[in-house]
Amino acid sequence: MAYFLQQLINGIAQGGMYALIALGYTMVYGIVELINFAHGDVYTLGTFLCIAILAAIGVAEGGHVIGGWQGALIALLVIALAALLCGVIGVLIERLAYRRLRNAPRLAPLITAIGVSFLLQGIMRNWKGPSEISFPQFLPNPTFAFNGVHVDARELLVVAVSVAMMIVLQLFIYNTKIGKAMRATAQDRDAAALMGINVNSTIAWTFFIGSALAGVAGFISGMYFGTTMFTNGYQAGLKAFTAAVLGGIGNIAGAMLGGFLIGIVEAFTSGYISDQWTNVVVFSILVLILVFRPAGLLGEQLPEKV
Repeated sequence: MAYFLQQLINGIAQGGMYALIALGYTMVYGIVELINFAHGDVYTLGTFLCIAILAAIGVAEGGHVIGGWQGALIALLVIALAALLCGVIGVLIERLAYRRLRNAPRLAPLITAIGVSFLLQGIMRNWKGPSEISFPQFLPNPTFAFNGVHVDARELLVVAVSVAMMIVLQLFIYNTKIGKAMRATAQDRDAAALMGINVNSTIAWTFFIGSALAGVAGFISGMYFGTTMFTNGYQAGLKAFTAAVLGGIGNIAGAMLGGFLIGIVEAFTSGYISDQWTNVVVFSILVLILVFRPAGLLGEQLPEKV
């Protein structure tokens, strides 16, 4: 039982990161029906930016652990800056690579997204090199044990930040003018424009928010795994996309649910079968969902997109 609970905790922590990345996929798809394959690389770029920001403020790998309010302040500062920078990068990608292709056949923006993905990977490889790089572990990491189940502070950080970001996003979407414009644009872009909504601005905000969440995921991923690499976004992005499809792509609640479910499935597969089978199981779920329930788990219950 203790081992089961331990794998469940591991899966929830992993799933929190997938959920944050999946939100970006589902928001963009919900509003422009584009599978933005570059989104996973924006997440990895977020981790790289966090390392650069930490270095700029004097927090380096192998340095002292910073506890108390100083550590919390540094973490909040890094999260905010990484989210802002990734958000701006997302807006630039939309403006320069996708906007002109908005009314083109779907294959054109899809191929462009793959091209942007390789472009970002190339930039990160030339910036930090082709090898794995360490993420400064500046926060204390006490471990709590109960009946053989261990939970460390970094797992709690991942879950707390993920859930907080999701709640903030839900409140933003349903209680702000921009959020209502996003929902209207997702329902019918032409009708939204006729009602006076600036569709270009709304889509840019969607890319900004989705990419900012990827930046937050980049920070908690760095704290959780301790390392990163320029190719990490490829596989993480595909699993987050699977999570978005599982929950019902275009549906925010579905992306959250799908992210946590994929994380839990991955943890149980790794714990009870083998690490080598995790990708087989996860991507089998993607195929099964696309074949038998393409709307996803919440696709029918919550049809309203974004």
